[in-house]
Parts: sequence; C-alpha cells; structure tokens
Amino acid sequence: MNPRRFRRIRSVLERRQPDLTVLLENVHKPHNFSAVVRTADAVGIWEAHAVVLDGGLPMHHLAAGGSKRWVNVRAHADLGQALTALGEADFQLLAAHPSDDAVDFREVDFTRPTAVLFGQEKDGLTEQALAAAHRKIQIPMEGMVASLNVSVAAALILFEAQRQRRLAGLYRASRLDAELFERTLFEWSYPEVAEQCRQRGAEYPELGDQGEIVGDLAWIASQAEPEP
Repeated sequence: MNPRRFRRIRSVLERRQPDLTVLLENVHKPHNFSAVVRTADAVGIWEAHAVVLDGGLPMHHLAAGGSKRWVNVRAHADLGQALTALGEADFQLLAAHPSDDAVDFREVDFTRPTAVLFGQEKDGLTEQALAAAHRKIQIPMEGMVASLNVSVAAALILFEAQRQRRLAGLYRASRLDAELFERTLFEWSYPEVAEQCRQRGAEYPELGDQGEIVGDLAWIASQAEPEP
C-alpha cells in the first residue's frame, strides 16, 4: 500500500456522512443511476438507498467512475422496506418534486439527518413516496422545461447539502462508529485480502501508521477454512 494513497483513503473515509443519503425510487437508467451514486461519493455520502423492482442495481461503469466501490448502495425490494429503514434512522425525508407546495431546496436544513428522494426519469416519485415525505423540495426553473434530468437535480441538491454541512463543521472529523471506520479502512485499502479473510472467517490484520499490514499474511491460512 502506497502511504500517500492510504492517507487519501483515510481522509475520504473520515469525511463520510452517515446521516446524509439518497433514495432512488425505480431510477432504472444505468447512466442516471450511476451518475447519482458518483455525486453521492463526491459529497461524502456513506450509504445510498435504491428501490429496484427486478433486484438488480442498474450501474453503468463509465458514469459511476469507480464510485460503486466507495459508496454502499443498499437495495430494497419495495418502497415500504426502504422507508422503514430510513424511518428507523430518524431521517427527514425530502421529496425532490416540483409542485405548488414544494419549497426551494436551498431553504431546507441539510445539517439534520436527511434522505433526499428521487423518482423515475419519466414519472417521478410515486404517490406513496410523496405521501411519506416530510417536505417537498424543488429547483427553481426560469425556462420552459419543468424539471431537470434526475442526475443533474441530484447534483445540485446534494452539493447544497455539502455546502451547509461544511459550514456546520460536519466534515472536520470522522462521524462513523470507530469499529466500522477501522473495518472499512481495511476493506478499502486491501479489498482482496479482506475478501480472503471473510471467506475463511478470519479477523482482519492490523494496519500500521503508513497503511502497511502488520505481521505476516501467512497466518490467514491457518484460520478457519471457508464453509463448503
């Protein structure tokens, strides 16, 4: 592990926001889906949520730009399951939806635990999603078109969230659970070794200050063999 890359990985992980997320409801176009995940990585989102009816995440490798390795995307079989997960974490639900009762997205407080809901490219969010939202937000439009591409809208809204959170100091130190931080740091730094450890039911090796693995990796082979 290159020490410079290790410092970069640690620095990025330290700024991850466990209480800022997106919920993509049936966003099925791979390019749009991947572009939103890429923006999520850029603003430090720890985990994104998606309702995917066919069970598969529509990631496009070019639009994702490698971000799928850094942002966990939690797939849900239906909207109810997704809303339950977000409700248990006490997120405020903001529906990105242009309507008469929607407020300018810059007027809401993104320093609170927040999940922004984005809908399908053609039809937008379902009535169930809109009913569950605490507020509707919109991007003011001065032209003839009524809305922006979902990935563009997500970028504008999420970077406003980042701006507010920077001012509030929410990126200054890690806000992840310490055990989760250390586990993720190893997985991001040594994904192949982490996978080998998981297959064998072995603990992750310790890391040194420069990101080096402390000790001999041969010890992993002596741990429990993977189940058949």
